[in-house]
Amino acid sequence: MAMENDSSVAEFILMGLTDQPELQLPLFFLFLVNCTVTVVGNMSLIVLIFLNLHLHTPMYFFLFNLSFIDFCYSFVCTPKMLLCFVSERNIISFAGCMTQLFFLCFFVNSECYVLTAMAYDRYVAICQPLLYRVVMSPRVCSLLMLGSYLMGFAGAMAHTGCMIRLSFCDSNIMNHYMCDIFPLLQLSCSSTHFNELVSSVVVGTVVSASSLIILVSYALILYNILHMSSAKGWSKAMSTCGSHIVTVGLFYGFGLLTHVKTSSPGSVTQEKFFSVFCNFGVPMLNPLIYSLRNKDVKLALKRTLKRITN
Repeated sequence: MAMENDSSVAEFILMGLTDQPELQLPLFFLFLVNCTVTVVGNMSLIVLIFLNLHLHTPMYFFLFNLSFIDFCYSFVCTPKMLLCFVSERNIISFAGCMTQLFFLCFFVNSECYVLTAMAYDRYVAICQPLLYRVVMSPRVCSLLMLGSYLMGFAGAMAHTGCMIRLSFCDSNIMNHYMCDIFPLLQLSCSSTHFNELVSSVVVGTVVSASSLIILVSYALILYNILHMSSAKGWSKAMSTCGSHIVTVGLFYGFGLLTHVKTSSPGSVTQEKFFSVFCNFGVPMLNPLIYSLRNKDVKLALKRTLKRITN
């Protein structure tokens, strides 16, 4: 994809999260810790799943991919965010901005589909346990992940391709800490109607399709749980779904709050605030959510540490 257009703007200036000097250094260390925890947490989960054979199941295969996406995603926004706190002018080139936008859209879209595949996996495991190994075969799981990445790639190409065709000829100061769709559209001096239409179609398709599948899967799971005679079976079913429900709630909850537009003067600040939780909080929390109360992960950690120390 060519990264050039007829814009007179060759670079953008990112305003960052806040313009208050006294907050820059504390925020720098806060996000540095966040990045470290995110990278270490997700990489640890990836290594544990890879090294332990008892975690080579469909559920952990999807979790492996979720951690991989969160691990990669942490390098999309964090470097420029940290630069915002320590430099007077945080400049990003037009090509760099479009690259950041592409990977931002790619990983967010892919994560939506991975979470959807995880919901379907839980439905099959609880509602059709006897057919689980047949339905969720390695080939099916691989195809689901391949489809997730391909759909993520297609969505990212649509967003980025439409953004490149716009002209940027006036202000190049972006009131944000990263190159996102709506902050870029606000800077364009050409018509953004087509971009807004494409964005609505792509985002609408991703959110509608994934939300529908997740809701239907959990509706069927709930129906199955309510008809379970065994309290132990009910408890086991809930424990296998609990982590995924929390992850989905955080991801879609903060994502929705980030893109809700209001006419209030502080709407931009509010959008930045919620996007921070969505872009930095959720990837950091996912490994903790899936490991703190997970006996399989704890067992894998003990075995791995024992293997290293012996």
